[in-house]
Amino acid sequence: MKKNIPVLGIFLASISVFIWGITFVSTKYLLNSFSSYEILVFRFLLAYAGLWVMRPRLLHLSEKKQELYFMLAGLSGVTAYQFMENLAISYTSASNVSIIVSICPIFTAIFLQIFLKERHLTMFFNIGFLLAIFGVALVSFNGVVELHLNPKGDFLALAAAIWWGIYSLCVSKINAFKLDSIQVTRRIFFWAIVFMIPIGFFTGFTFDSAVNLQRFSNPLNWLNLCFLGLGASAFCFAAWNLACEKLGTVRATAGIYLIPVVTIVFAFFALGEKISVMGAVGAVLTIAGLFVSEIKKTEN
Repeated sequence: MKKNIPVLGIFLASISVFIWGITFVSTKYLLNSFSSYEILVFRFLLAYAGLWVMRPRLLHLSEKKQELYFMLAGLSGVTAYQFMENLAISYTSASNVSIIVSICPIFTAIFLQIFLKERHLTMFFNIGFLLAIFGVALVSFNGVVELHLNPKGDFLALAAAIWWGIYSLCVSKINAFKLDSIQVTRRIFFWAIVFMIPIGFFTGFTFDSAVNLQRFSNPLNWLNLCFLGLGASAFCFAAWNLACEKLGTVRATAGIYLIPVVTIVFAFFALGEKISVMGAVGAVLTIAGLFVSEIKKTEN
């Protein structure tokens, strides 16, 4: 009997990857008016409010210890991952960060195999991973062959990838609770915002910088904040969590390989950036790696 294809899961994962692949344009524009920390906070405050509008009901947990998974998910997948990724770019090149962060699917597979005893590290998965990561490298460089290593920035990018693996582990555990995806995402964002507060103190954030109302009079600032908050955060995180439930966490997370491909294609049409032969070959290798990694994968 032929196995049913989880169309909904594939669609949700695909649209999430697509939106995440173009968020750099909004972030780049907003950095002219906001700090990276402010963008992080405003983005997820908007997302949290939007999710309350979508599902104005409290989430009731059957056991208090389940809250620990939401806390760790908020800390790992939102606060730590987003902050470390943004911080890494300030120390090293975006190409380096893109390449290193894109290996988070392998950390996801490793963590799930260690802690949940799920078998994912097959021969085809490893071959597909190597193909995809090589493709991502070509896409990220897109014709630029110089690699300037910066240990501090590269370490932060690697730490971000590890944090996303931890987040994926938490999502697998949370999905087993069979709760509403929107309420789950909202609870994760609540804890993420709580964990963002200490970052403000360490980064020197002051209330004086937050009361600059002129930047809020710019409609493009609001458009980009809403895109990041309601689209890339509220919708995409809820859709991603549901996609992980439908496809399996490792299978869905493999789609992250495609984010640099989406980014470079979108930059070509939106910003007029050229796609080199190296970038095109990398895109093909990345997609090929995804298909290879799924060969004979029956457990999810």
